[in-house]
Amino acid sequence: MVAGGARVTVVAPAFLPEFAALPVTAVPRAFEPGDVAGVVLAFAATDQRSVNQAVAAAARARGIPVNVADAAAECDFHVPARFEHEGIQVALSTGGESPRLARRLREEISRALRTPRDDDGG
Repeated sequence: MVAGGARVTVVAPAFLPEFAALPVTAVPRAFEPGDVAGVVLAFAATDQRSVNQAVAAAARARGIPVNVADAAAECDFHVPARFEHEGIQVALSTGGESPRLARRLREEISRALRTPRDDDGG
């Protein structure tokens, strides 16, 4: 389980060894439409457009919201770039229009929060 209690399953033909340390279920094979059965959310996040389209089609056929990493216009929802630092939570979203910009802004804000500042009001 990951933060928030989600159970995450990742289907992919191959995994890096480091993946074994993550709190997810790994299914080492190509995507099949039945893989979305019983899920609440689906993420199509491969480097193959045809696979992402297949994941999206399978999810939609079952009424499951899907995020398509390589096609913002095809997403039913967007995931903000998020981080937490000393009790401050920051989430940035560009509505899927510019994930790179959201990531860059997240990194800049994170860096700014970690930089010591003069807090004496002067």
